[in-house]
Amino acid sequence: MYDYLVVGSGLYGSVFAREATNKGYKVLVIDKRNHIGGNIYTEKVEGINFHKYGAHIFHTNIKEVWDYLNQFCTFNRFTNSPVANYKGELYSLPFNMYTFNKMWGVVTPQEAMAKIEEQKGEIKGEPQNLEEQAISLVGRDIYEKLIKGYTEKQWGRDCKDLPSFIIKRLPVRFTFDNNYFNALYQGIPIGGYTKMIENILDGIEVILGQDYLKDREKWNSMAKKIVYTGPIDAFYDYKFGALEYRSVRFENEVLDIPNFQGNAAVNYTDRETPWTRIIEHKWFEFGNDEQGNPLPKTIISREYSSEWKLGDEPYYPVNDNKNGALFLKYKELSQQEKNVIFGGRLGEYKYYDMDATVASVLDKCKEVFE
Repeated sequence: MYDYLVVGSGLYGSVFAREATNKGYKVLVIDKRNHIGGNIYTEKVEGINFHKYGAHIFHTNIKEVWDYLNQFCTFNRFTNSPVANYKGELYSLPFNMYTFNKMWGVVTPQEAMAKIEEQKGEIKGEPQNLEEQAISLVGRDIYEKLIKGYTEKQWGRDCKDLPSFIIKRLPVRFTFDNNYFNALYQGIPIGGYTKMIENILDGIEVILGQDYLKDREKWNSMAKKIVYTGPIDAFYDYKFGALEYRSVRFENEVLDIPNFQGNAAVNYTDRETPWTRIIEHKWFEFGNDEQGNPLPKTIISREYSSEWKLGDEPYYPVNDNKNGALFLKYKELSQQEKNVIFGGRLGEYKYYDMDATVASVLDKCKEVFE
């Protein structure tokens, strides 16, 4: 008999399993997939740590989380500095002095501020939708070239039909700082995320290719308590209906050249290009193998945002009123469970950055074990 059955070997499940094991509990981890790590799984392709389920860049301001993960890996010094491609024009993201100089030819922060202030003026009163909200923050030029097309591809809807709260704020900097994340700590685990998860799960029993929901009575009989990190609505057989997500489809290509775009991430911000961005995985580790030798090939992933349907990989919860109300019904049910802990992005129907996932599970462990 196990003390804990952990369903899912992503970040939440793995950290919980580690902490429970450290406290002397007997833990079994199962996962539906044939690999550990959930969506942060990386695999070696042509010597490159390939982010199979999309780019994951670790960043945090929480020292406790940074120190915790550094027990299991060493982070490199990767800094996220994406580039926007609008019909062949290249701009810095986040919006900064390089962006404003390219957009308007301005040279000083004062000139850039004046230009944005002038353009913001077209929105009078409270913004009624995402388009008005964006223009009220950064003006029409930046909205048209760098926000509109990308956002419409991301959500599959016109910006005028999207709620304004989706972009309450936009990162605008009147400096030449290209570091996208305003985080004290940032990087990619050397050797990839899978290696980090392997280290977290070291010595813990893991069984892959097991669908908990298909045989839940068997699994429940094996443990005193369950930690469930799958979709909360699936746990309850969708009794109130399915929660909605946005999904992402990837087209991956190995290229026989050393350099495709010169940057880890390039966002395509026009509406006509069907993909939202291209990731070139080798640049997360500066184009080198672990011995520091340049890699001769490269791998790119074109990302396409798509409507989610049952059976697709759920990526981003749809944070609108309808789904929020539906989730609350499931949450109320989950709070009546005596022996089940729901956690993570799918278990809590919440878009979690990696550091917030770790912070959340460490908090849960303190509550459960102390």
